[in-house]
Amino acid sequence: MHYEGNIIRPPSEANSILLQVTVGCSRNRCTFCGTYRGERFKIKPMETIMADIAFAARHCRRQRRVFLCDGDALIVPQKRLLQILTEIKRQLPWVTRIGTYANAKGLEMKSPAQLRALSDLGLGIVYMGLESGDDVTLARIRKGARAQTMIEAGQKAKTAGMKLSLTVLLGIAGRKRSRIHARETGRVLSAIDPDYVGALSLMLIPGTPLYDDYVQGRFTLIEPLEMLHELGIMIAHTHLTRGLFHANHASNYLPIKARLPKEKEQTLRRIDAALAGRIDLKPEYLRAL
Repeated sequence: MHYEGNIIRPPSEANSILLQVTVGCSRNRCTFCGTYRGERFKIKPMETIMADIAFAARHCRRQRRVFLCDGDALIVPQKRLLQILTEIKRQLPWVTRIGTYANAKGLEMKSPAQLRALSDLGLGIVYMGLESGDDVTLARIRKGARAQTMIEAGQKAKTAGMKLSLTVLLGIAGRKRSRIHARETGRVLSAIDPDYVGALSLMLIPGTPLYDDYVQGRFTLIEPLEMLHELGIMIAHTHLTRGLFHANHASNYLPIKARLPKEKEQTLRRIDAALAGRIDLKPEYLRAL
């Protein structure tokens, strides 16, 4: 397989065939993210992608899923994407699901009919970084989309028949807007009604604008108990029809895995117990990105 730069994928795609169709991220301006710093975005040549699919056909017969890397494969023109998915279907008939990262812009650029065509060819799940439902916070972190745009993009993917997994960031709003961030994020998650939500706790990365803001005193990184309190408010304001809410990433202080709405109340009680000191939090040295 031919890889360039940093290759990232969601934890749930750990056993997937990683097919890189773009290098980097077309946005690459979010203040908290250092994954693709200094890396120029490009769409990989079709001959390289096709060669990788042929390689996977020979050597990856045990893997049942494909993940399209990197940051936002949906930005690839529709004709090319259809060609890639068709070739995966032809050469890797044992694959049961294809997934990709997407941002609001990539979803916005595709019509409902185009997304449905991708879904029909096996694109079964889209992972989107929501980060926050608070417009002030979204603007500060240079996300490039407002909350309403995020809602429309997420709903569009779901209507096309794709499963949707959203990521939110605890602590990203700092101390002053922590409660607003938590409430508004719960509101936006409720409006989108995704299949999965993954809450990560902010870890500052040297070299990013947000880290520089922290060093210069322009951004306050909230304490572990404050992040946990933020998570409780967020879950309390999140109303899903039937979705999994995860906060069990390596960055989190308290592992949470809850099916909403069924396990909502017991999850909130667990958070309250941790806030009261009856459950130990993960020590700082065990946290990771």
